[in-house]
Amino acid sequence: MAGIRTQHFLLLTRDEQLKQLVSGLWPQERIDWTFFDQGRGAIERIFNDPPDLLLVDRQLPDMDGLEIVRLVKSENVYRQVPVVICLQENGLQDGDLNSVPEFDDFLLRPFTASEVKWRLDLTWQRATKSLDANPLTKLPGNTSIIHKIQEVIDQDQDFALAYLDLDNFKAFNDKYGFSRGDEILMMTSRVIVNTIRASAGGEGFVGHIGGDDFVFILDPGLVEQACQGIIRNFDSIVPHFYNSDDRKQGCIQSQDRQGNLCSFPLMSLSIAVVLNRQARLQHYGQASQIAMNLKKKAKQKDVSTYVLDRRQSP
Repeated sequence: MAGIRTQHFLLLTRDEQLKQLVSGLWPQERIDWTFFDQGRGAIERIFNDPPDLLLVDRQLPDMDGLEIVRLVKSENVYRQVPVVICLQENGLQDGDLNSVPEFDDFLLRPFTASEVKWRLDLTWQRATKSLDANPLTKLPGNTSIIHKIQEVIDQDQDFALAYLDLDNFKAFNDKYGFSRGDEILMMTSRVIVNTIRASAGGEGFVGHIGGDDFVFILDPGLVEQACQGIIRNFDSIVPHFYNSDDRKQGCIQSQDRQGNLCSFPLMSLSIAVVLNRQARLQHYGQASQIAMNLKKKAKQKDVSTYVLDRRQSP
């Protein structure tokens, strides 16, 4: 399976036979399974490290599996994770299933290996084709981001749109390697997601444009507090990704784009925030252009910073 990224599936069940069944459906280098017996213990793992597919048994010892589905699908950030729910043989007769239309597919007991494999494979493939989620962070990608920005503009909503990227990320990648660079991107995505969730609950939106570029959308009254929280958390974590010598020096030696050996400070964040009030914006391209100009100001400093565009409509 060279060249194909291992997919990470998560199964929530206390049914040992189901665990054994799914474990034998694919080679581990194709599908790597994580198992949880109880719902509450899995929630933090799901939110901090979203799986490529979530398989939930409704019959959990501590909670109804549908509650897990509701939690995942009510969050804009995690809504793209495909979810399959396992039901008893008569499970489709339950009227309360009508209140949870968000799961992507279902399996009925008794399970057969061929049906489980086909349904999970098709569910994952449908999700992959219909959504442009970033393969590393699982966050909505560029197409979803553009649609979301245009959606809130068309609804005449007041909102804050923040563009965030990492400064000196290339220098870190060049010295420490792409694998460590991916760890930085994962850490950054979790910092953003957790901060936005703490600030706005399920109302915020976080996307990953690609590389070291991210966006988030939330209420204008919450954006400064969110920017400050993201910067504070990022700055406290990122030094631990450097070796002790680089941390002490506060910089690393690496080549610039012209091949010259230079000193680069430890990574920092630049955040450009566009405020849309009173239907100021008419198209997502306007927001992107304003943010590009703001980021130039933010990048003039060697420390993490955010810049807000406070201009209003004429």
